[in-house]
Amino acid sequence: MIRDRLTERERKVLEAVIHSYVETAEPAGSRTIAKKYPLGVSAATIRNTMSDLEERGYLYHPHTSAGRVPTDLAYRVYVDRLMSMPIPTASDKDVIQREIGRADAIEDIIQKSTQVLSVLTQELGVAIGPTIDNAVLERLELLQVASGRLLMVLVLKNTAARTIFVESSSNLPGEAVRKVADVLNERLSGLTLKEVRTSVHQRLRDTATADGERELLNIFVEEADNLFQSVTENQGGVVLSGADVLADQPEFSSSERMKDLLQLTQEADVLRDAFRERSTGLKITIGGEHLEPRLNAFTIITSTYRCGSLTGVIGVMGPTRMPYEKVVSLVEYTSKLVGNLAE
Repeated sequence: MIRDRLTERERKVLEAVIHSYVETAEPAGSRTIAKKYPLGVSAATIRNTMSDLEERGYLYHPHTSAGRVPTDLAYRVYVDRLMSMPIPTASDKDVIQREIGRADAIEDIIQKSTQVLSVLTQELGVAIGPTIDNAVLERLELLQVASGRLLMVLVLKNTAARTIFVESSSNLPGEAVRKVADVLNERLSGLTLKEVRTSVHQRLRDTATADGERELLNIFVEEADNLFQSVTENQGGVVLSGADVLADQPEFSSSERMKDLLQLTQEADVLRDAFRERSTGLKITIGGEHLEPRLNAFTIITSTYRCGSLTGVIGVMGPTRMPYEKVVSLVEYTSKLVGNLAE
């Protein structure tokens, strides 16, 4: 591949240009690089090397400047081969632990995590909430809230409880409701929600009960798909921190660019599709690597979190000019901590 043919000097110059641009948001000139970084060569040599890198697609000239700016390819080479992998500072770890340690349910932990990542990286914190199809049912409760209407409370492992209203044609005796709840717990507890949804018919079909109890059980047998689908239909939602953290970034200094960003954060389907494509572990997608053209000005860095049987991704989204080492280390640390806290 073309990036494998970089010489040692080209790699050092490219890394220096990236560091300079990330830090200043200003196109880097050869004199600036020569003064700021001890590369051991003259400004003229650096200028020639930068010219070669531009011809090969790693740098480009903004039309208003003689300096050069890294391309998406340059950032890709940087994250794959050049950057170091520092651990978060002790103070950053303390902040993360303090902020997300205050939450209990996984949903709250994820929300807190996107917020603290946003503060520490000055990028947009992003996450996909847990996919609760694989959440394990610990127990359920049936509460009669009105004539012919019950509230079913599903207590799930590693995540917040879910509730469903169940409608019946008559006001059932309290004892019948209690016995049906006992049957449901006996037959369904310990299963994932997906297993409940797909097997509840078989598991309840041959249950011997009195008439009142049979009427209620028949509701679960006949309407199981709709009842339990309603619990999981909003799973895996996109979680974002406030987009205003990016307002100070030079890339969003114009009101029009900021407006485009805010509009993008409202495109739930676009963001959900982009985040759900994230593979297991650390994933860095830069600029034009995104399948969605509206994301071409951004880098998205995410890492998978796992809480028992629940999984999702958490990370940040920002302009391609970002401090990749710091962001990657914070995202990976946070994703691991999320899993540990939710166990």
